[in-house]
Amino acid sequence: MALSPKTPSTPEERLKRKKILSATLVTCIGIVMIGSSLHVIKLGQGRMEDMRNLVSYNIKDSDSHIRAAGEDIQIHAQHESGQVKGGYTVEEADRLLTREQWEDLNTMVTIPAGPFRMGTNLDRADPPDKPEHTVDLPAYAIDKYPVTNAQYARFVAATGHRPPLNWKGGKIPQGALLLPVTLVTWYDAKTYAQWAHKRLPTEAEFEKAGRGKDGRRWPWGNIMDPTKLNTYYNRNSSTPVTDYPQGASSYGVFDLSGNVDEWTDSDFAPYPGSIAPTIVFQGKVSVQESSQDRNLGISDQKLIKRSYKVLRGGSWKSDPFSTSLFHRDNAFANMTSDFYGFRCASSLPSSH
Repeated sequence: MALSPKTPSTPEERLKRKKILSATLVTCIGIVMIGSSLHVIKLGQGRMEDMRNLVSYNIKDSDSHIRAAGEDIQIHAQHESGQVKGGYTVEEADRLLTREQWEDLNTMVTIPAGPFRMGTNLDRADPPDKPEHTVDLPAYAIDKYPVTNAQYARFVAATGHRPPLNWKGGKIPQGALLLPVTLVTWYDAKTYAQWAHKRLPTEAEFEKAGRGKDGRRWPWGNIMDPTKLNTYYNRNSSTPVTDYPQGASSYGVFDLSGNVDEWTDSDFAPYPGSIAPTIVFQGKVSVQESSQDRNLGISDQKLIKRSYKVLRGGSWKSDPFSTSLFHRDNAFANMTSDFYGFRCASSLPSSH
């Protein structure tokens, strides 16, 4: 049986089929979108449940939560009032490490007299870090390592100085003997240095100990290498001061980049020839002028007659750029943090 030839579609029929196909396509897309939305909603509900579990607790446990918060507040108040005492006798502090460990930690490195390149002219550097200029320093000695918890414990035991806030009961946290001491103010660091018959280094002395004669950007060279320092949360805390020998400077000084930001004796002031705005170097505090500001969490910056102190080296919380040896951090002398530490320096006879 022969097939009859297909009758060509009229324009009206073609338009009708096109509308049917379009409607079918829209329906399919709608079904897919509804299914996806339901899936996202389900995921969102699960995520919200996870978050709720993280931030909430059973009302039966409320007493312990409130009690823990109250204890933290009390500990901080006692610390600030000087009521917290060290947890070691002088003899106990001496026994925290071996004789060989004490000798290594107390090592000082001699930095020879002479000029070095301080600061930078890099376009992307912060204005206070500029310009590069030559500084001529006499010979001096600087600690091989940042001051550790163990060393600070000796100081606390010998002087009765208050221990850092994170030393519960006046004792070093478990496993932290060789970590750099933190939560110390500039005044704490200065007092320790005087007790040790040393002083805090100037920022120029800190920078020269790292940059050496060739003006390198990091203690090992001009290329960032995250295996040679503790920075940018790669270890999520400070680390023992002996952990990065591959990151030592050409003079053999450890941890000049990363681990903890270190107090220096220097005020935060512009370099000769600096074009950084003067206001950058002026002390400022946040103030809330009204109850409305306090309710909204709004504050203004108010200038005060206090200078910042310079911190150097960056830390385990810093971005890699901030660990550049020319980079300058700053804070008020009475401030403290879990990434602020220090090391000491000593002047040498001029004939050295």
